[in-house]
Amino acid sequence: MMVREIDQLPGPLSERQDWLALGREVLDVEISGLTAVRDELGQGFLHALEVLANCSGRVVVIGLGKSGLVGRKIAATLSSTGTPAFFLHPVEGAHGDLGMIRPEDVALAISNSGETDELNAILPTLRSLGVRIVGLTRNERSSLAVLCDIVIKVAVPKEACPLGLAPTASTTAALAVGDALAVCLIHWKRFDACAFQRCHPGGALGQRLRLSICDVMHRDMLPVVRSGASLDQALSVLNEGGLGTVAVEDEAGRLAGILTDGDIRRLVCQNRLDPELAVEEVMTRAPRSAAPDQTAALALDIMESAAITVLPVVDSSGMLRGMVHLHDLLGKGRVKFSG
Repeated sequence: MMVREIDQLPGPLSERQDWLALGREVLDVEISGLTAVRDELGQGFLHALEVLANCSGRVVVIGLGKSGLVGRKIAATLSSTGTPAFFLHPVEGAHGDLGMIRPEDVALAISNSGETDELNAILPTLRSLGVRIVGLTRNERSSLAVLCDIVIKVAVPKEACPLGLAPTASTTAALAVGDALAVCLIHWKRFDACAFQRCHPGGALGQRLRLSICDVMHRDMLPVVRSGASLDQALSVLNEGGLGTVAVEDEAGRLAGILTDGDIRRLVCQNRLDPELAVEEVMTRAPRSAAPDQTAALALDIMESAAITVLPVVDSSGMLRGMVHLHDLLGKGRVKFSG
């Protein structure tokens, strides 16, 4: 096999050779840009968030060039997290695609300079349709800003490009502000894992979350003690169980409560850790649980809302049938994120 002679290839024309240092400088510029935009974030962001949250139509994201590429990603993120959105190319909009717009829609127009002619040309038509317009721009006095109802200032101190021409830090900042809006809307609308799964029926994560809890739960060698057991006995089972939780069953085998690593930590901090105590005196009674035929998405939703990592699985009579750990859903059990 022929080996290319690397030393015969032409070298870079630049006098700079410290490429690692230069790469770090670029990242520093981008970080500085994000910091500046974060510090400037104000009422415009709040007003835009309220308008987007109350939008009964769709969010129409508009941009040209690099801003258009950023806009496509923002539209995709919004759509996948509970806020219907699509991207509109301003030139295509001027040639008929504005027919897709309805008065109940909200436009999100992106232009760093605020002087993108092709974009600004269609904004008066959007206003005439009754569409509210949110602008992302560095220049609050630009033509774009004048045409918008709400402006979010996205101004970075400088671009990472040494010529100051190629959008670099500015596009990163616009993308990050789009992410900030999307995440705020997730919280505003209480968009949960089940809703995410409905938006991603064909994706790998969606397929995993559609599994039944019985497909991912632990069934064998469950960490269980019976009512009447001492705290010392429960600690031994908790230590060997590997789930950070021990279930407590009543005499009929129904789930009566649970004891977790966190419960033990609190007992230690309160100086109340007495090994001779009955486990019933310190367990959590009537813990949250799930049914075997419910979805993994629902289990994940329960865990996230209650800030817990282990969920008992019980049947209709209250009998313990298994336990599911957060890691079983997020990569360390039967459900894998690789492959």
